[in-house]
Amino acid sequence: MDEPTAALSAVEVERLFGVAATLRESGVAVLFISHRLEEVFALCQRVTVLRDGRLVLARELARLTADDLIRAMVGRDLPERITTDQNLGETVLHVERLSREGVFLDISFEVRSGEIVALAGLVGAGRSEVARAIFGIDSYDAGSVTVGGRPLRRSSPSAAMAAGVGLVPEDRRQQGLVMSSSIMRNIALASLGRLSHLGLISASAERGFAKDWALKLQIKYGRLSNPVSSLSGGNQQKVVLAKWLARRPSLLIVDEPTRGIDVGTKAEVHRLLDELAAEGVAILMISSELPEVLRLADRVLVMREGRLVAEFDHTEASEETIVAAATRQAAAVVA
Repeated sequence: MDEPTAALSAVEVERLFGVAATLRESGVAVLFISHRLEEVFALCQRVTVLRDGRLVLARELARLTADDLIRAMVGRDLPERITTDQNLGETVLHVERLSREGVFLDISFEVRSGEIVALAGLVGAGRSEVARAIFGIDSYDAGSVTVGGRPLRRSSPSAAMAAGVGLVPEDRRQQGLVMSSSIMRNIALASLGRLSHLGLISASAERGFAKDWALKLQIKYGRLSNPVSSLSGGNQQKVVLAKWLARRPSLLIVDEPTRGIDVGTKAEVHRLLDELAAEGVAILMISSELPEVLRLADRVLVMREGRLVAEFDHTEASEETIVAAATRQAAAVVA
């Protein structure tokens, strides 16, 4: 089974695991391929790790931890992010009482320069919808968005881009990339104005521009002229990131930045977000993976049913407190 749970809900995953357990009991051998370590530990008895086409680990799972597997996959230990308020600068994003009928209500928060703020919550809580409204893809009924001290015109992605905002969307294939177009064109897509002269785009300038960013993000590709659909999911995600980083954003919104990518590439994306924050970029991150939220976020904002219900500093946040706030029936108090 090769990534069999990629498009399944939690209930469907549980049902699939029940079927796999039944097969095992009846004597069927199951080879399970997944980048989700929690699934590996839940289902398997032995694990084999490949890195760059080579066998690096084969062992009983009972003798290993998740950190052991990550170390084998990446080839090194992953440093913990050091979060400190002393590195934070001025407020870059200010959202004031943002509301859209039936979707989200009275959303207010700030993100400062050098800060990573995570929006956590259950699927359907309204997190992605808030991000889309901030960037101007979706409209909103009330409230305001300010970037760099200036009001941002609603329903205008071009105004958001001009203000220094970038958005890495949840669905890279449908919303972040032109799958039939080349790797080179996808990287340059948000920066064509800088590459054009008298309305014409120089192919050599576009190629050089894309090559530089592909090198910076360590994108693995055959030729830049190949369609972006020829890349792995992780490298496609890097192309989306390269497209926006090339614009030097002051605010980067990343929605599920590591969904569907392998552990090694996930570590690289985490490192990249760390570096951007260290350089002063304000980052608003939406993630359903709580270990990722706890690893990266300076602050965690929890949404439930379209409302902001809790806020935790990185020293206060834990999987238990976040899940409790996301599922609690009585309203929590926003810090």
